[in-house]
Amino acid sequence: MSQTSQIAAAPHRRSFLRGVLAVAAGAALPGGALAPASSQVLGPMLPAPPQSSATDADRAEWNAFRARFITPEGRVVDTANNGISHSEGQGYAMLMAEWANDRATFERLLAWTQAHLSRPRDALFAWRWSPNPMMARDTNSATDGDLVIGWALQRASERWSVPAWRNRAEAIARDVLRLSVREVAGRTVLLPGPHGFEKQDFVVLNPSYYNTPALRALARLAPSPTWSRLEADGQWLMTAARFGRWELPADWIELNRRSGAVTPAGEWAPRFSWDAIRVPLFQAWAGQGQAPALGSALNFWTHATPGRLPAWADLRTGAVAPYAGHAGVSAVATVSYNAKTGFSQQVAIPSVTRATDYYGAALVMLARIAQQEGPAAAQISAPVVLASR
Repeated sequence: MSQTSQIAAAPHRRSFLRGVLAVAAGAALPGGALAPASSQVLGPMLPAPPQSSATDADRAEWNAFRARFITPEGRVVDTANNGISHSEGQGYAMLMAEWANDRATFERLLAWTQAHLSRPRDALFAWRWSPNPMMARDTNSATDGDLVIGWALQRASERWSVPAWRNRAEAIARDVLRLSVREVAGRTVLLPGPHGFEKQDFVVLNPSYYNTPALRALARLAPSPTWSRLEADGQWLMTAARFGRWELPADWIELNRRSGAVTPAGEWAPRFSWDAIRVPLFQAWAGQGQAPALGSALNFWTHATPGRLPAWADLRTGAVAPYAGHAGVSAVATVSYNAKTGFSQQVAIPSVTRATDYYGAALVMLARIAQQEGPAAAQISAPVVLASR
């Protein structure tokens, strides 16, 4: 892969910071280049980042998020998506509440989630709930939501000494392994959900569902060698599944069952956008500041449109969004840059008040937690080693 993602030089840093500040204020696919010949071998599963606690400034940000997006009953409202709620949003907010030491809100979030998203035959969660009676609840689970709910419960059980929450998190971890993990083309992969993603010739995957800190936390609760294989092959996938001029991760991809080749998924636009932006976020959180996907994202944000951070890039045509990304994009770009420098740089995360909707605000809040926990994670993250299968 290209080494152009290195942005340590001072002129590049100034260009990057101009783009971040601007957002806070207001090629063909490479054929055949992605057949997997190696995997990221990380060795034994590493510890999750140590839990941190919010500062007074962080709690003010949390209070602003809570006031805008969480109902008194504990439902997180996706304001840009017809007011629906989903397991991802409930899990993110539970994680934030634990971090802010806000047990009362955590318990309301958990109670609403259990009452409205629980599934009768396993420990996972329905991914979507709508206040509109014309829009049925979708009972398929979303693995990103399942992972973060389990992670939040594990953290909360340790902070507030509630064994039942740890038991619930362990049950989620076991059912993720049972229902959402498969062996495909010699790889251990994480399905986006138990149903609908396994096709005859390929499986559909989402690189941003590989939340490494969450995977490591749940691995402690339900020990299995599958977790280390899942992380190793996930790191390979996030490196292999980069496309186009900027070598960026795609929102959705296909893994061919026979050849093991990785391509953008045919049912979605071939973009680096609202899903894939979480790839560098979770890598920064895990202390993986030298990960190729994070470096590619930084290279894109630095050079694609100097002075602003594009909302998305088309990985087939090379086109970029004609408008800047919201504060969430700025927040992820900032924490990714800080991780790239080994957190020797501490560029400030934008305020949640600059976010225009739920998802942008959630990314801002998650970036704030990653900014706190990433430096400790960097001390325990093993370097990536390439080895043939």
